[in-house]
Amino acid sequence: MTRNLVVIGAALVAVLGSMSVFTVAESQKAIKFRLGEIVETDFKPGLHFQIPFINNVKKFDARLLTLDSTPALFMTSEKKNVNVDYFVKWKIKDVAKFYTSVSGDVAQANIRLDQIVQPALRIEFSNRTIKDVVSTDRAQIRQSVIDSANRQVDEKTGNGLGMEIVDLRIIRIDLPKEVSASVYQRMESERAAVASSFRARGAEMAERMRADADREREVILGNAYRDAEIKRGEGDASAAEIYAQAYGKDKDFFAFYRSLTAYRHSFSNAGGAIVLEPNSEFFQYFKKSTK
Repeated sequence: MTRNLVVIGAALVAVLGSMSVFTVAESQKAIKFRLGEIVETDFKPGLHFQIPFINNVKKFDARLLTLDSTPALFMTSEKKNVNVDYFVKWKIKDVAKFYTSVSGDVAQANIRLDQIVQPALRIEFSNRTIKDVVSTDRAQIRQSVIDSANRQVDEKTGNGLGMEIVDLRIIRIDLPKEVSASVYQRMESERAAVASSFRARGAEMAERMRADADREREVILGNAYRDAEIKRGEGDASAAEIYAQAYGKDKDFFAFYRSLTAYRHSFSNAGGAIVLEPNSEFFQYFKKSTK
């Protein structure tokens, strides 16, 4: 009996001992309650103590949390609506204020935070054109919204949430679908007109280049024909001069050579026929010599 009591007592001590300690990780914030009242929040990472059944502890994620908002419709200074998709990075700054304002519920905190960020974004977009918010002013919008929202969620103000906004990023800015369709059609028409203009200019340049090339071709061919005729005339003149010189040196041999050349050309076609008088000078070298 005594042994059983000892075992039971040891078990109770062990249970009470485990209920008397708790740990806080690097990535956590903790609140200690005493009968439902917050008594301590500033816990360093490590092992801490509590009184069983009197104290209880709630832990919260101290890392960066994300508000991934659904796209919202904002109006620019040009009275044009745009769909804006954005997200917000935030963290718990004052865990006690965070617990009392949103019951420590991250989903509820995101709803409250979105109710603060959206009006700030709406104000920024209403002061800018579509071109400004798309191309030049995103960084300025981001910083202005972060500053404005942090002033509202700061724990020192009456409606503070115990949170700190670390970053805000605009993912995409789109026109509404019905507007986008007309814009795309207008852009397509404009691009088609530009393409037609380029094609027309290209065809004009091609025709001009083709005409220039044809004219240059005719000039080159004309010059080449002129040069060829000049060279041919010079060659014929040189040949005539050489023939004349050769004929003057030995008239009989030259006449004989010319006759042999004529025979070669005349008799080169085996099936051909030549009709001449028997006493024609063409056959003078076939006649018997009288000497």
